[in-house]
Amino acid sequence: MLASIGERLTRTQLGRSASPTSVALGSSLAMPLLTPSTVRSLLADHGLRPRRALGQHFLADPNTARRIVRLAGVESGDRVLEIGPGLGSLTLALADAGARVLALELDRHLAPVLEDTVAGAGAVRVEVGDALAVDFDSLLDDGPWHSVSNLPYNVAAPVVVRLLEEAPAVRELIVMVQREVGERLAAGPGDPAYGALSVKVAFHARSEVVGMVPPTVFVPQPKVESALVRITRRAQPAVAVRSPERLFTLVRAGFEQRRKMLRRSLRPVLGDRSAVVLEAAGIDPAARAEELSLEAWADLTRAEAAEAAEAEEEIG
Repeated sequence: MLASIGERLTRTQLGRSASPTSVALGSSLAMPLLTPSTVRSLLADHGLRPRRALGQHFLADPNTARRIVRLAGVESGDRVLEIGPGLGSLTLALADAGARVLALELDRHLAPVLEDTVAGAGAVRVEVGDALAVDFDSLLDDGPWHSVSNLPYNVAAPVVVRLLEEAPAVRELIVMVQREVGERLAAGPGDPAYGALSVKVAFHARSEVVGMVPPTVFVPQPKVESALVRITRRAQPAVAVRSPERLFTLVRAGFEQRRKMLRRSLRPVLGDRSAVVLEAAGIDPAARAEELSLEAWADLTRAEAAEAAEAEEEIG
C-alpha cells in the first residue's frame, strides 16, 4: 500500500536539512510544502494531467506559497476560503500558519488527492463544488473569512465578482490571477486596464496589486506572469445609488464601445437622451468611458433616474 502523501513529503523533504522547503522561520521546522518534483509525482501516481479546460496551473514553489500567506495576513485561527486548491500547495502553507481552511475544488478527480495531501496538516476541510454556482450562505457562516486563492485563469474575474456580490462573510481576498486580469481588478480611471470589471470591484472594495509571480513557479508553466491582488471589502458600497444594477448596465454599455464618445456608446441604453443625461450629470458628452471615475458613473445613474422621473411627471 502506498504511503500517504504527507508521509512521503516528510521523508523526502525533511531529510534534506539545507532545503528551503523544510526550514521555517526561526528554529522550528515548517510543514513540508509541494515542489515541482512532488507535484509531478502526485500527478503521475494518480494518473492525472493538468486540465487545460479548467485552467489548471499548480503552484509548486514553497517560497511563493509562504509569501502569499504573509501578504494575506493570515494568523492562527483565521478562517480561510481557498478556491481552486488543486493539489494543495497553498493549502499546506495556510494550514502551517494555523488557519482553518475550507478548500473548494471543482475537479472531483483531484479532490481525493488533495485530501491525502493535507491529511494531518491541520484544520482543513475539502469540499467539491463550483465557486460560480455554490451557495455561499450555506457554505460559510457569518465570518469574518479571508479568501486566499490561486484562481484558475479562465474563471478568475467572475469568481472575484461573485465573492464580492454574494459572499459578504468574506472580508478580504488575496488572489493570484493572470497579470492582465490582476491589472483590470485594480485599475483606476485613465489606466489602460481600466474597464467595467474595475468599476464593479471599486464599488464593493479597495484593491491593489501587491506582487508579481513568474511562470516558473507553476506546473505546467503558463505563458504569462501572474499578479497577486489584495481586495478589501468596504463596509458599505463606495457610492450610493438607487439601483446598482442600473449603474452597472450603464458602465457595461460605456465600455463595450470604449473608443466611442459616451453620447454615442450610451445610446443603446439611454437613446436620444444620452447627451442630455450626461450634461445633467456634469459629464462632457464627448468623454470616453475610461475617463469616468466610479463617482462619475454614480452621478450619471442618478441623473438618468432624475430625468426619467421628470419625464413621468410631465406625462402625468
